[in-house]
Amino acid sequence: MDMRKTDLPCDDEAKLQYDYIEKAKKYVKTESERLGRPLFASVITFGCQMNARDSEKLAGILEQTGYRLTDSEEDADFVIYNTCTVRDNANQRVFGRLGYLNSMKKKKPHLKIALCGCMMQEDAVIEKIKKSYRFVDLIFGTHNLYKFAQLFVTMFENASVEGLSKEDRKKAGGSPMVIDIWQETDRIVEDLPVSRKYSYKSGINIMFGCNNFCSYCIVPYVRGRERSREPREILREIERLAADGVVEIMLLGQNVNSYGKNLSVPFTFAQLLREVERIDGIRRIRFMTSHPKDLSDELIQVMKESSKICHHLHLPLQSGSDRILHKMNRRYTKEQYLTLVRKIREAVPDIAITTDIIVGFPGETMEDVDETIDVVKQAAFDNAFTFIYSKRTGTPAAAMENQVPEEVVRPAFDKLLKVVQDTAKERALLLQGKVMEALVEEINEQDASLVTGRLSNNMLVHFPGDASDIGKLMMVSLDECHGFYYTGQRK
Repeated sequence: MDMRKTDLPCDDEAKLQYDYIEKAKKYVKTESERLGRPLFASVITFGCQMNARDSEKLAGILEQTGYRLTDSEEDADFVIYNTCTVRDNANQRVFGRLGYLNSMKKKKPHLKIALCGCMMQEDAVIEKIKKSYRFVDLIFGTHNLYKFAQLFVTMFENASVEGLSKEDRKKAGGSPMVIDIWQETDRIVEDLPVSRKYSYKSGINIMFGCNNFCSYCIVPYVRGRERSREPREILREIERLAADGVVEIMLLGQNVNSYGKNLSVPFTFAQLLREVERIDGIRRIRFMTSHPKDLSDELIQVMKESSKICHHLHLPLQSGSDRILHKMNRRYTKEQYLTLVRKIREAVPDIAITTDIIVGFPGETMEDVDETIDVVKQAAFDNAFTFIYSKRTGTPAAAMENQVPEEVVRPAFDKLLKVVQDTAKERALLLQGKVMEALVEEINEQDASLVTGRLSNNMLVHFPGDASDIGKLMMVSLDECHGFYYTGQRK
């Protein structure tokens, strides 16, 4: 990862954190001199694109303190797990990896381990870590990520109490494990170092939290209520990115369509997109995620008129059954969703629409699944991420009666998946033989003589090229469709 320069912070809290970065540098320098080599840090991301953006912030702060970044946990002197908790198996993955880190720490006692992100907002998780994973050095959540440099300094200060008696440890400030979890916040602090994974594209947080409380979802409980950034701050950040060579941005939020509702001067997401479009240097605009109940006619019109907004919309369906949608608290009906899809396709005929679908929600029958399949056929999704319902402790759905057994869900899931795959292939074939613009993202993983580019509709195309093409937009013929990607030639 490269460190991308940012302007000096304008926020008082951000300035304070820069002061802590300077303090942290001293600890890193001392440890580096003791070991006789540079220190390495590894930030491991679980979960969504908002988590990935958060990890870039953590990596940026670590680089500023003097760490070198590595993708290898084995080579790291500091490992951070930025966790996800959307499904219970995401939690189990983290606990499994912690066992591995424990064995590493026994070989490298100086190894520092931090846990952050959504999983850390759960009381039961914190209690389990305090009881069974005492080797963890630092724990913080989603609301105070911006305080990482400050917590980093506290972690090193507390490390000095390790090995003391219980009484002396209490005098020295308590346990070496630093835990700082906030239940909520109204603060947004963004003017901090960022180490971007890509030089040519970047995510931008435009809002945080969620007010929807879908009955299966833990996100509102761990990310908090909706908080929108001021538009001028977002635009200033994008202008800096454009000046640094970024050509594609993705506006991020749990529900971008409700952006601006809590601002002192209301400002809609459609208005924000119009302002972003005016920024020179930005060639492509993406956004996610969109809740169907909030997707306005104004937004559709902006998408229709725009020359920069990519022709791809991720619009989670979750179910096609009105009965199940009501139990999910989605606040739209099957027909309302299909009407919205028709309006979008009429405005932007070549748009690719993708979706999320859950199978096996409590009380769901095969008739309900057939309703979902009907929506897939009518909406003609370009792709769908299909999931078997996962009972998530702490959500209303977890306490519902009629939880559907795995042996009942699996045939229904397989039936739906077949329709999704067939529909997606039919949509992909429509573009075979066309010439489209692709943003070259990387050398192809299977064939080094090829590069991989992303089309406006979010599909991939592989074609001859080399590393000098990365970050460039170029026209490519889609010569052959392979289901979910294309091969072709530059034009």
